[in-house]
Amino acid sequence: MEKTRILFVSQEIVPYLKDSRMGTISRYLPQGIQEKGREIRTFMPRFGHINERRNQLHEVIRLSGMNLIIDDTDHPLIIKVASIQSARMQIYFIDNEDYFQRKFMFRDKNNKFFKDNEERAIFFSRGVIETVKKLGWSPDIVHCHGWMSSLIPLYVKRAFKDNPLFTDTKVITSLYEDDFSELLHKDLSNKVKLDGITNKDLKHFKKPSYSSLMMTAIDFSDGVIAGAENTNQEVLDYAKNSGKPFLPYNEDKYVEVYNNFYDNVLANPATAPE
Repeated sequence: MEKTRILFVSQEIVPYLKDSRMGTISRYLPQGIQEKGREIRTFMPRFGHINERRNQLHEVIRLSGMNLIIDDTDHPLIIKVASIQSARMQIYFIDNEDYFQRKFMFRDKNNKFFKDNEERAIFFSRGVIETVKKLGWSPDIVHCHGWMSSLIPLYVKRAFKDNPLFTDTKVITSLYEDDFSELLHKDLSNKVKLDGITNKDLKHFKKPSYSSLMMTAIDFSDGVIAGAENTNQEVLDYAKNSGKPFLPYNEDKYVEVYNNFYDNVLANPATAPE
């Protein structure tokens, strides 16, 4: 019997970024799931303040070299990798000079929200999917952590649903305390669009906010997890009322609880808006 394949996509993983609930779960959950006999891959953005030398990141030439077109502009996709030896885990990093060479995550030194954060999220999400395609690795579940990964459910269920690697893939979204008050670029819908994505799929983006990103992620997910104690209440209520399998916040033993939730989601029919 083939191992279940779980793809973890997170905007924060320790020790590459400062300690956080999301970063801790994204570090230890994949290890725990791997130790339970499942096959894993893990991705995160290569933010500019991640120390490449200390963390021994290096480029994977065979996976790099593709260009992603966002808003009619070509952006080279660079893939780097590092190993967490104690966990026997590799972390893949999505990199691009325009989007990820700055020394901050989402805000500049004056705490101003980057104007292109929506393009950075698009590039990251599409970069993960294109890299998985290059690897020829078909995930049974994609587990998304953080708003930077929030477009992956939409892309998997719509733009790439006919790709054999993703035809039967289930998607799970975890909710965290990573909300922001700023609005994203008003042209978000057009930037996100690929073949297979309709205006109806993007209904929440009339007002492109944190909540609209996460509600879209929930619409195209097969299960939702409250990954932190104090998540955005509007998004949390939307998840609870979505009819999707929902896992309340669980502070301890999350590896065991999440592993069981994966089995529950895998046993249910795939869901997505009509």
